[in-house]
Amino acid sequence: MAGERILMVEDERAVARGLEYGLTAEGFQVLWASSGQAALAMTRREAPHLLLLDIRLPDISGFDVCRQLRSEGFRQPILMITARDEEVDKVLGLELGADDYLVKPFSLRELISRVRALLRRAYGELAAPAPDQRLVFGPLTIDAGRLLALRDGQPVDLTPMEFRLLRFLATNPGRPYSRQQLIEAVWGYDSEVGSDRAVDVHVRHLRQKLEADPANPRWLVTVRGVGYKFEP
Repeated sequence: MAGERILMVEDERAVARGLEYGLTAEGFQVLWASSGQAALAMTRREAPHLLLLDIRLPDISGFDVCRQLRSEGFRQPILMITARDEEVDKVLGLELGADDYLVKPFSLRELISRVRALLRRAYGELAAPAPDQRLVFGPLTIDAGRLLALRDGQPVDLTPMEFRLLRFLATNPGRPYSRQQLIEAVWGYDSEVGSDRAVDVHVRHLRQKLEADPANPRWLVTVRGVGYKFEP
């Protein structure tokens, strides 16, 4: 892909201009929203490929924006940005559907690296055709060609990162992976939230969406002392 649209949600004009200059220089098209409500309206209208979402906004918080977009079915990657380095904020962002988290101050190089990685995983690797596009496990079907997971024939609304994690585990059934191994395979870099939090939150989301009984999962199984595996 080239010229991907990045929606930058940032209320400080000076910060927004600096980020816009850096992103534009890398070939991205940059949209700017200075409030949460403007971000919601612009996402619905422009369908950006990725959101850079500051948590502190003048009207509603970035958390509220993320929650609303995910509830409306928007699946594009969301990279949350904040000046607060607090674990509770990081976990809450992931719980609401964010894909990753970046704490201010950060370098432009780090930001560009995260943006490219999220775009590649959402639209590059996942969009590439696979030799075996459909994996079927009883009522669960993972269709890599259409980027869909279906349960009992009904599509399950997964974010790109959730789908990537599910597909990775399902294409290696029965093999346990540590959280760090999953971070490296699925995210491709060390997430700001740390491997334990990032993986645990996404696995919990997958269980809630796929398992008949999330507390006693059939497919996404915890391997005590190791991490997780997919049980076919």
